[in-house]
Amino acid sequence: MSATLGTLLHELQPDWKIVAFERLSDVAQESSNPWNNAGTGHAALCELNYMPQQKGAPLDPAKAISINEQFQQSRQFWSSLVERGVLDEPSTFINATPHMTFVRGEKDVAYLKERYEVLKEQPLFEGIEYSDDSRVINTWAPLLMQKRRKGEPFAATRVPAGTDVDFGALTHQLFDHLTASGVSLRTNQEVQSLKKQKDGDWLIKYRTTIGRTPNEIKARFVFVGAGGWALKLLQRSGIPEIKGYGVFPIGGQFLKTSNPKIVAQHKAKVYSQASVGAPPMSVPHLDTRVVDGEASLMFGPFATFSPKFLKNGSMLDLVTQVRPHNLWPMLRVAFANPDLITYLVGELLKNHSKKVDSLRTFMPTAKGEDWTLINAGQRAQVMKKDAKKGGILQFGTEVVAAADGSIAGLLGASPGASTAVPIMLDLLKKCFPEEYPGWEAELRELIPTFGEQLNKDAALAEKSTTATAATLGINE
Repeated sequence: MSATLGTLLHELQPDWKIVAFERLSDVAQESSNPWNNAGTGHAALCELNYMPQQKGAPLDPAKAISINEQFQQSRQFWSSLVERGVLDEPSTFINATPHMTFVRGEKDVAYLKERYEVLKEQPLFEGIEYSDDSRVINTWAPLLMQKRRKGEPFAATRVPAGTDVDFGALTHQLFDHLTASGVSLRTNQEVQSLKKQKDGDWLIKYRTTIGRTPNEIKARFVFVGAGGWALKLLQRSGIPEIKGYGVFPIGGQFLKTSNPKIVAQHKAKVYSQASVGAPPMSVPHLDTRVVDGEASLMFGPFATFSPKFLKNGSMLDLVTQVRPHNLWPMLRVAFANPDLITYLVGELLKNHSKKVDSLRTFMPTAKGEDWTLINAGQRAQVMKKDAKKGGILQFGTEVVAAADGSIAGLLGASPGASTAVPIMLDLLKKCFPEEYPGWEAELRELIPTFGEQLNKDAALAEKSTTATAATLGINE
């Protein structure tokens, strides 16, 4: 998010001075690190939680369409940056990887068929395929079908136009360009406090992580893109807009294999239904990953628990976030989500063997010795006030900004990085209302369909997706 915002601002206003602070020794070591996330280019092609089934109501594709349109904006932005020489060879950060959904059981098969019938009529989902034939699914993803039990209802959808994204490489390339263009990136520097001054500027106090040397800087505008720690820093800023917010940390693990014989049999990101009580971000999936040019497979996530908001956070994070204004919403979330607690306990009790058993629901031939467990990143799910329920646990991301637009931060998790461009465009509009109208012409150069609803124009949708696929080299 910070790399995207910095790049947008630099392209739009190259005369502005930008300084970025990173408490670790390098950027993209937390959620953006390729092994700390699933690398899915979230476009709602395979993720069922963007199109939930409501009892007695027809399926509504609005959310899925919105997520897809947002990802198309990100693709267009990356494509423009490739053409401008800002980003390197596209295969270093994005690769064509079909997106699939695989379900079992009569109820889920019926739901998936209905979802397919709705989405196939939408321009941005053109090319989606459906099958409940094992022979067809075997041609799409052989590992799903080998030695699968007969008589079990199953079905799958497939969209060849999906992508795998290395957000770590993307972040590094964006910051490499920014620093080469005069942006100051200060690593091993931890922000301690933010205080609004009488003249409207912010006084930011920070210190080196090695030696604890204090320092300070003043800024007209501040963006807090600190992952789970964004809540802590926004609370320290004292802005009233952060009142009522809290976050609940959920860690994750993945099973990973680099066995070339296994990897060669699977080229797809295959998502399924979440377990009862599981947060949407914990939907099980078997993924192709391409990192530093090497392909591997990952399966998960398996939830873990730590009170830290970041992998490199503090054991006191969960407790020190508590304020009088957010205590009640967080308690209401705890009381209203017993299934989540049950799910987390069940996940924590799983040993390696049990995790491989979960993998076998996707890949019946999986052998434990072929797979190793890796720790993924920490996700901080948003908890916030709700007029009816007192407090809710929210899926997704949310920008919290001061009324005067002088400071803003991002809370939440998935779809996150995939939709970083539209999220940061909304932030620019909110925080720079005077400058924004003057930026729109340049934004149309960077994002050709800027300001348009892509899915409503089939010809434009095809033209846009074809153009970005060609530039990014992600044709199936």
